[in-house]
Amino acid sequence: MEKKQLDWSNLGFGYMETDARFVSTYKNGSWDDGGIVTDANITLNECAGVFQYAQTIFEGLKAYTTQDGHIVCFRPDLNAARMADSAKRLEMPVFPEDKFVDAVVETVKANAAYVPPFGSGATLYIRPYMMGINPVIGVKPADEYMFRIFVTPVGPYFKGGAKPLTIKVSDFDRAAPHGTGHIKAGLNYAMSLHAIVTAHDEGFAENMYLDPQTRTKVEETGGANFIFITKDGKLVTPKSDSILPSITRRSLVYVAKHYLNIEVEEREVFLDEVKDFAECGLCGTAAVISPVGKIVDHGKEICLASGMDEMGPTTKKLYDTLTGIQMGKMEAPKGWIKTIL
Repeated sequence: MEKKQLDWSNLGFGYMETDARFVSTYKNGSWDDGGIVTDANITLNECAGVFQYAQTIFEGLKAYTTQDGHIVCFRPDLNAARMADSAKRLEMPVFPEDKFVDAVVETVKANAAYVPPFGSGATLYIRPYMMGINPVIGVKPADEYMFRIFVTPVGPYFKGGAKPLTIKVSDFDRAAPHGTGHIKAGLNYAMSLHAIVTAHDEGFAENMYLDPQTRTKVEETGGANFIFITKDGKLVTPKSDSILPSITRRSLVYVAKHYLNIEVEEREVFLDEVKDFAECGLCGTAAVISPVGKIVDHGKEICLASGMDEMGPTTKKLYDTLTGIQMGKMEAPKGWIKTIL
């Protein structure tokens, strides 16, 4: 299989149309078998549920070329389960979890020429998503849905790579108490767009969102969970019902406990204790871990002890171990790596 002639080492994090995508349709109470198609465009009625009431959910995962030349993806079963949770919350039909994984495999195989080579720093980003497609004018769930997967080769999410970021405490709320912050609904990300544009205009890489009820506890950013390292070497991750359950964060917690013998605390994290942490990172599928060197809270600078020059030492161990597992450099826990080719 011949690879596409792309400048793999200089890819940005953007969309590039590839050769194939997976499509399945839900109608009359059941999903069809679905399959690979070549057309990247979608034609829908102007009154489709996705347009009128934002009934859409999505997932994100990656395919990699490992050190020994295999194409694999990382824990797709957890993406399938999380998408099922998202569907239930928005009154959408669950796409069967086993078929989800099969569809991921089929889509990556059909686009194998776009999977970046090992060592390039690039990956194949996989975007499964679902939406209401029949006309809906009254406020209610749609009756028909489309599940699709497309893929696109991408470089690092943050162009600066591992250079520590400066972020700000946001004045906006990412999610409501008992709302939809714990699922990957498109509407959640629409809510964050004004806040991230504002942050970028002010010179910050991202936002730190606080809990919407008391605005005293750290939640997450617009697209990643937080991890903190204490001065005595513990890993601390914020716990909240309105935080998206990041697969990367859950994997880092396991790596910390079972590979690096790092003590882990999953608990509420108050903003006023952030100044006492030694390291901070943003973790998610797109970025894996991006270190944070400075957090600005309405003009007050909170500078992490790890500084602005490089990723902190414990964060780097976590990053190197997880990416080592993903890329086949070290043995993975059972079930974590799905070999595609």
